[in-house]
This record gives sequence, structure tokens and C-alpha cells, in this order.
Amino acid sequence: MSKGGTPWIVYIVECRDGSFYTGITNDMSRRIQEHNDGTASRYTRSRRPVVLRYQEQMAERSQALVRECAVKLLTRKEKEVLIRERG
Repeated sequence: MSKGGTPWIVYIVECRDGSFYTGITNDMSRRIQEHNDGTASRYTRSRRPVVLRYQEQMAERSQALVRECAVKLLTRKEKEVLIRERG
């Protein structure tokens, strides 16, 4: 587990324009707030507000980074299936 035993989370948010953004965090509520405040990423800054559509917990940051990369490589349709089945 990460520092303090907090798990890392791989997440997908849906932006105002319908696009998806994938990232990792160890504090989901803070990260969503950052996205919606425009301080989290350049991509989501101009596509606010965002809505959390998917999250998956990982024990270690390294695992979350590997999973994030795998999710980013999915097609939009594959991400939609992931969200529908496990989101």
C-alpha cells in the first residue's frame, strides 16, 4: 500500500465534451476537485466539469501506473465497456 496504507486508484473521468481522461491518484475526492477547479491537468482544464465514471484500486503506485498505461491504450469502445461493466 502507499504511504499511510492508502490505495492508489486508476480512474476515468468523462469531460464536458464527452471525451475520457485517465489518471491515477491516492485521493479521489481531492483529484476530482482539482480537475473541476482547473488545476489537475492541461487536458481537463478546458473541458470542465468532469464526472467520475470508473475507478479501480491498486495496492501500489507502480501497479497503478502500469494499469493506467493499459487503460490509456484501450479504444473508446473498450473504455465504455470497462465503465459499463465495472464502473
